[in-house]
Amino acid sequence: MTETERLLERYTDFLHVELRLSRQTVDTYARECHVFAALVAESGGELSSLSTAEVIDYLLKRQADGEPLDQRTIAKNLSALRSFYQFCILEGIRDDNPALKVSSPRAEHRLPGVLSVEQVEDLLDGIDLSKPGGLRDRALFELIYSSGLRISEAVAIELTHLYLEEGLILVRGKGDKERLVPLGEEAVGWLQRYLEDARPQLARSPSERAVFLNRRGTRLSRKGMWKRFHELTETVGISAKVHTLRHSFATHLLEGGADLRAVQELLGHADIGTTQIYTHIDTEDLRNYHQQFHPRG
Repeated sequence: MTETERLLERYTDFLHVELRLSRQTVDTYARECHVFAALVAESGGELSSLSTAEVIDYLLKRQADGEPLDQRTIAKNLSALRSFYQFCILEGIRDDNPALKVSSPRAEHRLPGVLSVEQVEDLLDGIDLSKPGGLRDRALFELIYSSGLRISEAVAIELTHLYLEEGLILVRGKGDKERLVPLGEEAVGWLQRYLEDARPQLARSPSERAVFLNRRGTRLSRKGMWKRFHELTETVGISAKVHTLRHSFATHLLEGGADLRAVQELLGHADIGTTQIYTHIDTEDLRNYHQQFHPRG
């Protein structure tokens, strides 16, 4: 193991043990730093001793060598480097953070994709319920739409997190923060049906606590969830991603008159500014109506 590899290993332990970041964040930061370390090594350099100019050069090289990266991905790469060099300062390896002098790209303000209520119903009604996997998918996607869950949150749900009689679910969100989220009657009904009729057929071990299982009887992965949703959208002819259900959940609440703060709590957003993007959709609708119906539109 090289000195850089040992340093990155200590950095990963620091993120996990000292900062107690989520596993997904730790994996993302560690992966990005390993990619940059490999790029630097190709030129005979060391990741721990880069200058600000070299950090910029390698960011540009990363952009040029692979698929074009969007602004959010570049900002994430830069965030990982800033975190790594801060760790180097704490370790006494260097006394400055060269990545701090690199400006983050301005974030793109893109409106999230949203389905209409009718499209959501068509999508869910298009699931084949003749097999255990179909009942699982109906309960899963109904739950995501009913409670506005992130994909990672839905994957992590365990049997002890469900309070169906109370109509509640315990969700572990970003940073391992927990929140109680209400379930709609449809979601409760489909979850009960899945747990009674389908999950026993999928389960292979009584010790498996995950709610949503794959064909091998183990926890359904995010990749498996994405695959099933993609197959479903192809079947019914609707263009959407799994996360679109979460966006639709928030939008439909606001359109129905829900308070923005309440939607923030339901979504698990730390900053209400993140929730406010859903209020922009109404403005976009107004612009479309104006262009369509006004003689000067």
